[in-house]
Amino acid sequence: MRCPFCSADDTRVIDSRPAEAGKEVRRRRLCANCNQRFTTYERAELPLLVRKRDGTTEPLQVEKVESGIERALGGRMVSDGVIAGILGEVESAARAAAPAISSEEVGRIVLEGLKEADEVAYLRFASVYKNFQGAQDFEKEMAALDE
Repeated sequence: MRCPFCSADDTRVIDSRPAEAGKEVRRRRLCANCNQRFTTYERAELPLLVRKRDGTTEPLQVEKVESGIERALGGRMVSDGVIAGILGEVESAARAAAPAISSEEVGRIVLEGLKEADEVAYLRFASVYKNFQGAQDFEKEMAALDE
């Protein structure tokens, strides 16, 4: 680890302990060159994966989820915070479900967020996600919204 004070490569760990309920390791380091102490944190960085309906897995593409949400919201007046909130929920669920979250779960989280934010956007997203075949599918979903 390079010293943040003098950029020397010769640093050593003088203390290690768990942090963030065991999800991280906190390390106190000492630079052999300038004798400055500093703290680093080490945590596992797991790739966020999605398990598709056909059984394949691929990296979670948050931009792809965001694009779907934006298409569903097309022209609707909702704050940017709504999109960020839904994407945050998707990322949190993906981390909790490691190593992979199902695409169905991602869709369910998006639907829940859109249901609270805008019913029209919810129906637009649901029509694609649930593969609506006709007007009766929209009617059923609208009836479910009223319950």
